[in-house]
Amino acid sequence: MPISARGFFRKDRARIGGATDPGNVRGFTLVEMLVVLMVMGICLGLISVNIAPSERDLLRVEAERLAQVLDLAAEEARITGKSIAWTAEEAGYRFWRLGADSEWSEIRDSGLLRARSLSPGMTIADLRVDAMRAQSLKRVEFLPGGVALAFTIDLSLGTEHYAVAASPVGDIRVSAGTGKTYAEMAPR
Repeated sequence: MPISARGFFRKDRARIGGATDPGNVRGFTLVEMLVVLMVMGICLGLISVNIAPSERDLLRVEAERLAQVLDLAAEEARITGKSIAWTAEEAGYRFWRLGADSEWSEIRDSGLLRARSLSPGMTIADLRVDAMRAQSLKRVEFLPGGVALAFTIDLSLGTEHYAVAASPVGDIRVSAGTGKTYAEMAPR
């Protein structure tokens, strides 16, 4: 009886169709290869769909970001005692501070209240202050006393819409859809 592991290994490989017998070499069939490639393709497809956010997700994230910086602007006005304004163009927005000389100057010394551009295709579609549409200038002011007007900002991207609405006491809500006032939205 052989006691070497090497001899045992060779017998075992030959018994289960190992490479020691050229007639027993077995590869993959074309069908097996195609099944593996198909499964890998489906997995990659699912991963890429989950990685690329939808228009609705992009718009929701931007609406929530806008709500947070508007809330921050209102708080900054209360803390510093200086009025802060938010103005919007179609594809972006910026913040302004009222100086001691009663002149508005763009805020450039704050990383949070800096000018921002929206993602390509995203627009600020509408602004309503106290349920009245803003005519040409889209502008909201935050006063140091905290008393403000209710407003709704509508963002759009493709066919998707989100609204950011504020009550006169400064609460801000975000909701899918367009034209909603603060009272019509569920709390976020």
